[in-house]
Order: sequence, then C-alpha cells, then structure tokens
Amino acid sequence: MTHEEHRRAAEQHELAAKAHRTAAEHNEKGDYTAAIWHSERALEYSDHAYHLAKEAHNKSGQVGRL
Repeated sequence: MTHEEHRRAAEQHELAAKAHRTAAEHNEKGDYTAAIWHSERALEYSDHAYHLAKEAHNKSGQVGRL
C-alpha cells in the first residue's frame, strides 16, 4: 500500500518539476501570464506531492517488523 502512495507522490513531484521548468521557459521569453499559470500548477502539484508523501511516511511508520 505505501509503495503505491510513494509512487503517486513521486509522480506529483515530477509534474511539479516539469511545470517549474515550463514556467521558467515562459518567463525567459517574457510570457509572464503563462509563466504565472505554470508556476501556480507547479505549486499545486508540489503541495499534493507533499501531502501524499507525508501520508505514505506516516503509514510506513505503522508497519510492524517481519
């Protein structure tokens, strides 16, 4: 169960990184509206990744030793 949650968190981190890179590209081109939009998406992905990772971490601490 926690493996799947960690994987989902990693996917969200990857989406956040991609959105950050895209925002930077738009910013360099002077397209500030698009840069802001992608920055906001990056923040949403990052927040979601954080919550998924925190939940997975909390659950992994509850797993007993074999």
